[in-house]
Amino acid sequence: MSSKPKPRAAREQLRIVIVGHVDHGKSTLVGRLFHDTGSLPEGKYEAIKAMCERRGMPFEWAFLMDSFQSERDQGITIDTSQIWFKTQKRDYVIIDAPGHREFIKNMITGASSAEAAMLLIDAGHGIQQQSRLHGFLLNLLGIRQVAVVVNKMDLVDYSAHRFAEIRQQYTHYLGGLGVTPDYFIPISARDGDNMVERSTRMDWYQGPTVVEALDSFHPTTRPTDQPLRLPIQDVYKFDDRRIVVGRIESGRLSVGDRLMFSPSNKTARVSSIESWSTPTKPLEAQAGQSVGVMLDEQLFLERGEIASHETDAPIETNVFRGRLFWLGHEALKVGDSYELKLMTRSAPVTVQKIERVFDAEDLSEKAAVDVPRHGVADVILRSRGLLALDEGRDMARSGRFALSDGHNIVAGGVVSMEGYPDQRELVTVKGRNIKRVAHGVAIDARTARNGHMGGVLWFTGLSGAGKSTIAMAVEQALFVRGYQTYVLDGDNVRHGLNSNLGFSPEDRAENIRRIGEVAALFADAGMIAITAFISPYRADRQRAREAAKGAFHEIYVEADVATCESRDPKGLYKKARAGEIAEFTGVSAPYEPPEAAELVVDTNKLSVADSVRKVLDYIERHIALKDPAKSR
Repeated sequence: MSSKPKPRAAREQLRIVIVGHVDHGKSTLVGRLFHDTGSLPEGKYEAIKAMCERRGMPFEWAFLMDSFQSERDQGITIDTSQIWFKTQKRDYVIIDAPGHREFIKNMITGASSAEAAMLLIDAGHGIQQQSRLHGFLLNLLGIRQVAVVVNKMDLVDYSAHRFAEIRQQYTHYLGGLGVTPDYFIPISARDGDNMVERSTRMDWYQGPTVVEALDSFHPTTRPTDQPLRLPIQDVYKFDDRRIVVGRIESGRLSVGDRLMFSPSNKTARVSSIESWSTPTKPLEAQAGQSVGVMLDEQLFLERGEIASHETDAPIETNVFRGRLFWLGHEALKVGDSYELKLMTRSAPVTVQKIERVFDAEDLSEKAAVDVPRHGVADVILRSRGLLALDEGRDMARSGRFALSDGHNIVAGGVVSMEGYPDQRELVTVKGRNIKRVAHGVAIDARTARNGHMGGVLWFTGLSGAGKSTIAMAVEQALFVRGYQTYVLDGDNVRHGLNSNLGFSPEDRAENIRRIGEVAALFADAGMIAITAFISPYRADRQRAREAAKGAFHEIYVEADVATCESRDPKGLYKKARAGEIAEFTGVSAPYEPPEAAELVVDTNKLSVADSVRKVLDYIERHIALKDPAKSR
């Protein structure tokens, strides 16, 4: 550290989090890092040392952390969650994680956007429950650069054997998570051994010091190199001007860029980037900057929308999977509702399903009906409206969320869209200046001639539940009775209308969107359209319902996976189990059963004949005219 450090603005920065069991020496480690890297404010060390002497108490490095904590509590320092220190190579931001529960809160509020982590273990006490939990959570958060620091080696006589023992045990545990630590470093934070200078009391250790290890880490993909994400904080109104303000979380922004606002899908071009303290308005801005943006069109925008470039917009969805850490006093259960917080957006969400609960101790997972306090689980969350978000593995800032119950944060988690489609294209209307044309034949006239109303009988259920079999039998029976009817079968439609679609979540959703629109046209023409599609997503079926308006009848052909798999009429389950079919509904892709279908046909219990009879009875009661003659 002989050369003068570069000015901060030109220096690289790395965000690190330091976690460890209470009393394992984290504050001592941080205090020592400040001092030994020359990062302390001038006179701070001397002032605290003098204070200790006045009070007749021994100096401890942890007092430095206590001092910073006190300043934060009094609002003296500007930043309330971060502490800086520097080495010759770069600046570091330590994300403050003073204890187990505080660490979780920091994770939830987004402070865990760390690029690297130090896991602290007491050489005497060894691996504790929190040591495992912290490893589990860092993996959950996607922090891959990890140094495990075994502290208080002075208390075990600098024993190489004890260090190797801890290293072997913790390597085994982290290996179960798929995490390979970059370093295991034996230290004595109190005495500075292997912190900045190599320890002479542990000659058996040939690895890097703590600072050398940190300096070897690399910044992850810089936010400026990621797609633009500008969550709207507010819209300021001056006369007829509207200034959209917010902090750019990732990417870059320039005057002239065309922005898309999600989830409203509105677009406009940036006409200026406002500035309050510079002689000229900037022409561009980047991640980390808070900006005000003027647009070339007056759009009605609200807090919570995310601005992006059109070519790399976030995902839009009303359902997603969250791997979360549960903090609530009461167990999390299916049907519970909470307030989702994702960047500046708040929205009510409901727990649709608890898929699995993890045990951070032994890394096992199991099915469960609830998630206990401090439990980690995969759950499905659903909102009433569309949300704009990203996969947590790709975009940390827009892919992590918190749940609150009133004013209390009860969970934090990471977004996964595995198995669920991006619904943006399904709700985007590209055509303009399009008007509906009225038909010359009234619906009543069609109904009177046919003797029944037009309708959509939407059969949904797992592959093998019996949808096509029942649909074809119902069609035949209705035809014999004189009904105008036709079956839109999944396989048949994919031979023509939807032959260009595959089986990705997005293609599945588009497949159903098209069928919903076609079925609605059949119903409008006075016919009874019978559809037989798995149609696994509720949102897709809801769109089909809205297309057909009051003519839509959802019929849930119910059968559990085991029953469907035992039938396996097309051999699809066998191929899916063998890995020959990816994203197969019920096996490796989700199926969302109806919440309030107009009719449920349980083929676990009913024969084909009884199932057909039940559907026909429903049609006679809800679609057929009681007395066709009276309607003429």
